[in-house]
Amino acid sequence: MTSVPSKLYSDDVSLVVVLLDTNPFFWTPPSSLSFCQFLSHVLAFVNSILLLNQLNQVVVIASGYNTCDYIYDSSSDASQLGSEDGRMPSLYSNLLQKLEEFMIKDEKLGKEQSQRAIKSSLLSGSLSMALCYIQRVFRSGPLHPQPRILCLQGSPDGPEQYVAVMNAIFSAQRSMVPIDSCYVGAHNSAFLQQASYITGGVYVKPQHLDGLFQYLTTVFATDLHSRSFIQLPRPAGVDFRASCFCHKTTIDMGYICSVCLSIFCNHHKKCSTCG
Repeated sequence: MTSVPSKLYSDDVSLVVVLLDTNPFFWTPPSSLSFCQFLSHVLAFVNSILLLNQLNQVVVIASGYNTCDYIYDSSSDASQLGSEDGRMPSLYSNLLQKLEEFMIKDEKLGKEQSQRAIKSSLLSGSLSMALCYIQRVFRSGPLHPQPRILCLQGSPDGPEQYVAVMNAIFSAQRSMVPIDSCYVGAHNSAFLQQASYITGGVYVKPQHLDGLFQYLTTVFATDLHSRSFIQLPRPAGVDFRASCFCHKTTIDMGYICSVCLSIFCNHHKKCSTCG
């Protein structure tokens, strides 16, 4: 099956799907950047993308600890970009209202479900939702903007999501959708490093979080056409370690099934995946 052909308005028209990490376990402890400060940088970046070209589109997906959901779509809110009360643009008010509702729902689900060992956000779910939205855009008609995904994450990787995340990465690669990553956590994210490397995106871990908006605008606001003649930052290395299928832990060496390529940390006489 061939990849979906790219059909564009023009070279510099973009559809940016932003995956916003709202995991309370990451943002609750005191850190150098609070969630309110992080959100202010992101809102300014989203506004700048829409100002660069009137045909640009932005979709924001909130990625929580228990669930993920769409909280903003510029194509559906295009008629409401004026000021509602003269004080706050509709872009901010609508997004913030849906974000608040989402975080309340995510917290409620957290009380009903068992807690995972690693406090990671649902990256696999938000990636899948982003790809589903992009596929709908591909099939909407002969003209559409050039899509890309931007992951704004701070939570640690969840090894139990390894298979789902890798499936989403390879799906994005097949559809020629780059996955850009901006990681604000303490350590690098192996998932996002692999996602950006495999799909041809850009991975950045900002050294100074106070200047996050500058990182976002100078690196991730660049459309795919302009990237061919702009020198963007490249990561020093990529962590290609995988997670075992038996205990969902990250391993350096392991055993691989010769039939289905499942990975195990210990030797098994019979593959638990394919038998």
